[in-house]
Amino acid sequence: MKNLGKKIFILLTFLTTTIHAAITAHVEPPVVYGGETATYVLKITGEKVHNPIVTDICGNNIVSASSQTNIEMVNANYKKSYVFSYEFAPQKSCIIAPTNVEIDGKIEKSNEVKVMVKPASQDKNAAFLLSLKASKSDIFVGEPFILHLELKQSKRLTVVDNRFMKPDFKGFWVKGESRVTTEETPEYIIRRVDYKLAPQREGNLTIKPAQISIALRANRRDMWNSFKWKNYFSNEVQIHAKSLPNNAKIVGNFTISAEANKQEIASNEAVNVTVTVEGKGNLEDIESFKPYINGVNVFDEKIEIHGNTLTQKFAFVSDKDFTIPPFKLAFYNLTTKRVEQIKTEPIYIKVKGSSKTTTPLNIKKDETSQSVVKKAQELSATASGAFSYIWLIIAFAVGIIVGVVLMVAKPFQKAKKEKCFNIKDEKLLLLKLLPYKDSDRDVKIIVDILEENLYRDKKEKIDKKLLKEVLKRCDIS
Repeated sequence: MKNLGKKIFILLTFLTTTIHAAITAHVEPPVVYGGETATYVLKITGEKVHNPIVTDICGNNIVSASSQTNIEMVNANYKKSYVFSYEFAPQKSCIIAPTNVEIDGKIEKSNEVKVMVKPASQDKNAAFLLSLKASKSDIFVGEPFILHLELKQSKRLTVVDNRFMKPDFKGFWVKGESRVTTEETPEYIIRRVDYKLAPQREGNLTIKPAQISIALRANRRDMWNSFKWKNYFSNEVQIHAKSLPNNAKIVGNFTISAEANKQEIASNEAVNVTVTVEGKGNLEDIESFKPYINGVNVFDEKIEIHGNTLTQKFAFVSDKDFTIPPFKLAFYNLTTKRVEQIKTEPIYIKVKGSSKTTTPLNIKKDETSQSVVKKAQELSATASGAFSYIWLIIAFAVGIIVGVVLMVAKPFQKAKKEKCFNIKDEKLLLLKLLPYKDSDRDVKIIVDILEENLYRDKKEKIDKKLLKEVLKRCDIS
């Protein structure tokens, strides 16, 4: 009997502990229709409860959250309970996995909860109706089209607040968005907005639904507030994107132009050229127009796109005359149904004082000189071996004298050369450093500064100590 009483005491103690440290979960309401919200509720009992960590519910974002604490007396003992509530908008049926909560130093798990979502019918006379419609659904990659979005709102209902989420445009270029227009009828307020899109790749692409959350006045004050949120979703839109014919990458209809700020420059002066492409199509897929010109340094900036206009700027630097070749663009024209190519005219640049190829000298033979040389050769042939030996000694002595003169004169020539090179001449300095740009990190730093100063009108100073080290290391004088 004593053991039985002891067992009953232990059992009661265990049950009491279980009751005082428990967690249950449920959803209100258990069945919702598309666009409606549900509330995930966790009820926890225990003395010391850590807040549950709930970031999403079945992959759906949490719209709002709240908590409350209740204290009640049971048999002269105080009992604490906590209620955590999370509002979310389920888009499909799912099972909410158990939630872990630390209660009185132990990790407890809730029960799993099933959520049933039924499709909502889009009644043309509903209080709210959100819809999407594409101007065309069978198009080429990069071909622009218009996506129309429309929201109908009944005038009978008073909207407290709203939250709008754009459709998911993954896989599409967003080229523009129109202003919202509003139209009123006796029963509805109709708002419309257009998105200009273009597919980025071929295949079957889906534009996910747009979503709007509407807050309406509630008939009774609930645990959230005096109003209730309800979500409305639009339809999905399917787009079939086809690859362009003849391996074309660009689609549309364009014009191209190139403008130089000058066509006659001084040696090593920069010519600034702007290439402009205008028209409707996938400008985003156009690659850089940077050309290669032998003996000319070409500096390019990033392509910029504003609306239906693309621009790219270049700077050309050389010490001799050169020609900028035509800038070309090939594209598939939707109107003519064929691949077309457009190009600019070549631009001829004149460099003042440029080095030109000189005409080869045509030296005529002098008959008198030939005669003298011939006689000298005959005389040499009859000379004795002793004279040949003397001439050899003389030639050797003359060679030594010439070598000494050159060794003495070289430092003076080098000093003169160094004196002529002025490191403040940034254009000349840039030309001397460019061959070492890719192999020396310090050279690249100085070249970048020189380019910014020369071609972008900046006034950044160069570290003189670093410059001297670079010139010495690269043997530039």
